Amino acid sequence: MTTSDPGDTEIPATPVAPARPDTSRDGYRIDSQHPIGGEMSDILAGLFRRFQLKWLLAHYARVPILALFSFINGCISIGVMAMVAVVTGSPFVFPSLGPTAFLFFYTPTAPTASPRNALIGHTIGVVAGYFSLVVTGLTMAGPAYAVGVTGPRVIAAALSLGLTSGLMVLLKAPHPPAGATTLIISLGILTQPRQLIILLLAVVMLTVQAFVINRLAGIDYPLWSPRRDPSGNPVRTR
Repeated sequence: MTTSDPGDTEIPATPVAPARPDTSRDGYRIDSQHPIGGEMSDILAGLFRRFQLKWLLAHYARVPILALFSFINGCISIGVMAMVAVVTGSPFVFPSLGPTAFLFFYTPTAPTASPRNALIGHTIGVVAGYFSLVVTGLTMAGPAYAVGVTGPRVIAAALSLGLTSGLMVLLKAPHPPAGATTLIISLGILTQPRQLIILLLAVVMLTVQAFVINRLAGIDYPLWSPRRDPSGNPVRTR
């Protein structure tokens, strides 16, 4: 049993709020809830640090800097594909590469941006799109914007998107831009097997580019599958 000095005054303990974890690296990171910031600021900070651009580190999380990085990176990402297209005379540029590139550099650790989901998702889109053309007899038809939308074309578009969505869920490989890929095919814009192979090669090239840039920036971008917690659920590594 302990005794206390009568002269002592007991002061009730004041609850102390737990300190917010500091998820920033240099104290400048944009708020994680900001609609523009997020992981893009981490990528930019990592690149500035990698290339010793210390004078820019104090500004990397500002929205104009992020916008400029997004502009430059978007130009480079698709510009590389366009150069390959010019050199080879093959269509290495197609619309759904744009949203894939944005995912790769906006939320690189999100499950939808992992190499596995991007490659499997676009492959599903290609297969589902071409299958819908075979089923509806449209493999030799012109594109919908040139010949118009017919009943079979409506069936092909609906079937391709439905199959793509269902198979991505079934295979646990969600990648939203694959929905655009399958419509590009089922609407007759790209229909030849050679074009579809080139389309997938372009996805592979963009994925490799995402891996190189994100790893240079110090982002724990996965080599294949998205990161998972001990329960097996996909998680971001932020």
